[in-house]
Amino acid sequence: MSVLVFADSTEGKFKKSAFEVVSYGKKVADQLGSNVVVVTINANSTEELYTYGAEKVVSVKNDSLSIFNAKEYASVLKQVADAEGSSVIILGSSIDVLHVAPLLAVALDAGYASNVVALPSSTSPFTVKRKAFSNKGFSNTVISTDKKIIGVAKNSYGVHENAVSGTTETFEASIAESGVKSEKIDKVTGQVTIADAEIVVSAGRGLKGPENWGMIEELADVLGAATACSKPVSDLGWRPHGEHVGQTGKPVASNLYIAIGISGAIQHLAGINASKVKVVINTDPEAPFFKAADYGIVGDAFEVVPKLIEKLKAFKQA
Repeated sequence: MSVLVFADSTEGKFKKSAFEVVSYGKKVADQLGSNVVVVTINANSTEELYTYGAEKVVSVKNDSLSIFNAKEYASVLKQVADAEGSSVIILGSSIDVLHVAPLLAVALDAGYASNVVALPSSTSPFTVKRKAFSNKGFSNTVISTDKKIIGVAKNSYGVHENAVSGTTETFEASIAESGVKSEKIDKVTGQVTIADAEIVVSAGRGLKGPENWGMIEELADVLGAATACSKPVSDLGWRPHGEHVGQTGKPVASNLYIAIGISGAIQHLAGINASKVKVVINTDPEAPFFKAADYGIVGDAFEVVPKLIEKLKAFKQA
């Protein structure tokens, strides 16, 4: 019996979230008195996973898997889980993995708990703490199936070094027929993406128009942050729909989330509540966002943001 962790990679490189799930998987294996096995798909190098407790890495490389396909990835993970006799499978919460998880659960006849934020509080019965009610509460969920899948919420457990002398072996997986073919993939280049960002600078209709987004992009550039927006902004065509964050957009679990000119509708707050620190800048002191924020500035964004940029630049140059 082993704990299997899927370390997701993009263009062969691991992201912080991969190290987080490996760190988590190592601790779960320790709780169960088992070993941890990490599976990678088309990763360039696996040695850095040893730093976070990967005792054994199973490397799957196949050109057919170079373009993500949920059914094919789920099939590969099932094959590795069966070969390793894994009873607990640890996944992350990237957009791709969220598509893979339910398919894998069906294939393994496993219970799947998503949005998990802590190590199991008990292994008999197997109980995990999850975010619930649009991140406004928590639930303690018992997974009673023989095989269990845990989806670790991004930025909830953290990255913890636990260096081991790991080994890597290759695995020849058969590729399932999916019936789905990608015709074209468009990727944003030269920008920090919302999914990877430690800091997100977001703005709403308080910016009054798309022509005023220059200062938002400048603030994001100074902070090394991703830019985002509220749903009305993307609906109006001021910003791309890919920047829309919230319950009906992209979820955000950054270390710092700065909301500028966003009132804080419940749907928006539901999608960004997982962020560690929330800062709001708004002219309306009664804006709902102030109740959810850790820090707030009541003021005109067109006055506050340029001054903030100026101070940050001076700080970086000091």
